[in-house]
Amino acid sequence: MSTNDVTAVIVTFNSEHKIFSCLDSIPIDTKVIIVENSNNFSFKKSVETHRKNVECFLLKNNEGYAFANNYGLKKVNTKYALILNPDVRLFNNTIDNFILTASKIRSFWIIGPNQNLNNKKTKIDKEIYETKDIKGYAMFLNIDKFKNKFFDDKFFLYFEEIDLCKQVKKKGGSIFVDKNILLVHDGGSSVKIKSFHELEKNRNWHWMWSSFYFHKKHKGFLLAFIIIFPKLFSIIFKILIFTLLQQKQQKEIYICRLSGIFNSLLGKKSWYRPRLN
Repeated sequence: MSTNDVTAVIVTFNSEHKIFSCLDSIPIDTKVIIVENSNNFSFKKSVETHRKNVECFLLKNNEGYAFANNYGLKKVNTKYALILNPDVRLFNNTIDNFILTASKIRSFWIIGPNQNLNNKKTKIDKEIYETKDIKGYAMFLNIDKFKNKFFDDKFFLYFEEIDLCKQVKKKGGSIFVDKNILLVHDGGSSVKIKSFHELEKNRNWHWMWSSFYFHKKHKGFLLAFIIIFPKLFSIIFKILIFTLLQQKQQKEIYICRLSGIFNSLLGKKSWYRPRLN
């Protein structure tokens, strides 16, 4: 196995400020599929011109992270796929180390890089250990295991990688983290929007929508509602407080949180999109 047995899949949207450093860190013999969540032809031309191993596909509408990743993954012809966020940069041996781990554990479904554990009190002494889920910014997939069924594309943003890992576990699949696999993740900087406030409104809306949908999917409507109810009560209280304090921007963020929950409760799709200007 070598780096040409891997295809990198990168979903982008207003990511020009990050994508080129990400591409420069990927070996030239590793094919790269970029799925751009817009109809930006100049972006397509610039990334395909920048590196000869890049193929960029444009989607007319922004359908979200899960949908776009599924689109790219279904075009992968190699044995493995490496899902990356645009704000990730690899080291020279990152993909080699993914492949080395894959050769040791051939039955794996997903491998993740070294990362902070969800439970910080837990100490893992093993270099390679099995886990219940990994973060979505870098996921090394054993393509054949998935039978062309990857993310639930009802998720627009947040929880999609946790849901995928949960589905893998339900099918008896294995997920591993290798502490020797290193990369750089800037975190939360894949999308560039001029208005930070607009970005925060978008994040809060989708976090609440995805949170309820995820719990409903795996635990049922009633239990999901019980889990989300304290947050719902807190949100309504904070809207009242920020209204009294005349703090318009904070109020708008919590109105977005409330809207996200109600749309998810009503079974409506994850429709909210940020204003880019």
